[in-house]
Amino acid sequence: MKRIDSHLERVLNTESPYVSKRPVEGRVVCVLDAWSERRGMQLEPHSSRAVTAGEIHELAMTDDPRARPESRVDRVAYVGFVEFVCGGVILVGDRVTLGQRELGEVVGFNTTHYPNHMNILLRNPQWQTGRGLGVALEEPAVFSFPQGPTPDPG
Repeated sequence: MKRIDSHLERVLNTESPYVSKRPVEGRVVCVLDAWSERRGMQLEPHSSRAVTAGEIHELAMTDDPRARPESRVDRVAYVGFVEFVCGGVILVGDRVTLGQRELGEVVGFNTTHYPNHMNILLRNPQWQTGRGLGVALEEPAVFSFPQGPTPDPG
């Protein structure tokens, strides 16, 4: 029996089924200072990924305006690794803050190094590494739903 991926097969009656979600929180455990203009990072087709408390994943940044699920991204700057302190769902479009500053918007996920870690790619026109941004160890990272909670119509 063939398994159907509802996102890949586009069988849902909506572009996005996500109404609201809690913020996903983590802490920086490693700051990076590397970049590439020919990385060739292939983004997964999925617009969401679930994470559990204790998982560690890598944050990377691009300034490519065309970056989205299923695209290939060459300009990538590495920000750091984040350990998640609570489980949740990270969505393409989530706003990511580090400490008091907005870091960017999630544009996709790459699983080249999975299960060791997943790359979470953000878009920010200020393309910089973690060191260039002044990222600090233990700095809080928050992935927030861009529209906030939706009121209950009942």
